[in-house]
Parts: sequence; structure tokens; C-alpha cells
Amino acid sequence: MMTRPLKPYIAVLLFESSGRPQLFSEDFVLLRAGSEEEARTRAEERGRAGETAFQNEAGETIKWTLRHVVDVAEVLDDDLSQDTDLYSRHFRDISAYEAFEPLLSGWEL
Repeated sequence: MMTRPLKPYIAVLLFESSGRPQLFSEDFVLLRAGSEEEARTRAEERGRAGETAFQNEAGETIKWTLRHVVDVAEVLDDDLSQDTDLYSRHFRDISAYEAFEPLLSGWEL
């Protein structure tokens, strides 16, 4: 049985915190897999393995859980030995993007 060569994929994982105010984390993960289906499975496994819980300064238990695997895509250029494009996505509403992206809006986390 021939094995497929491993190709690099980017997975976008959305995590949710149980703390208040509510906080989300969007993680971009580089994976190597033989197919997009395998990469999606690995992304789900990686996301579940990244779930955690801890006590904050106020003594509250904060849980980070995987909410969704948003996207899995083969990297745009698989030559990772030099500067390269990894992932691109498009959107239609800049106001919505600015509202959700704290680095653009000036909000603190």
C-alpha cells in the first residue's frame, strides 16, 4: 500500500472561554496530512487536545473549549523554507470584520 506524501495544511480553530466577559480565540495551526479529510481529522484532534481549564486570580474555573474547526485548507505555497503565503480568506463586510477583530478596534483583551 502506497502512502500519500504529506502536504502542509492550515486549520483555523475557534476556541471559546467560559469566563466573563466572554472571550474567543482563533488559532491558525500548521498540519501535515495526506489529504484534506485527514487534515480535518487531525485539526479536530488537535483542537480537542488544546482544551484546558484553570483557576483565574478570582478563584473561578475558566475552561477553554473547541467550538468549531472553521476551515482546513492546503497552504497556498508548500515551500516553507522561505517567506511564503500560507492562508487567505475573503469577506464582504469590513465593518463586521473591524467589530470582531480587537486589534483593529483598539479593544484590549
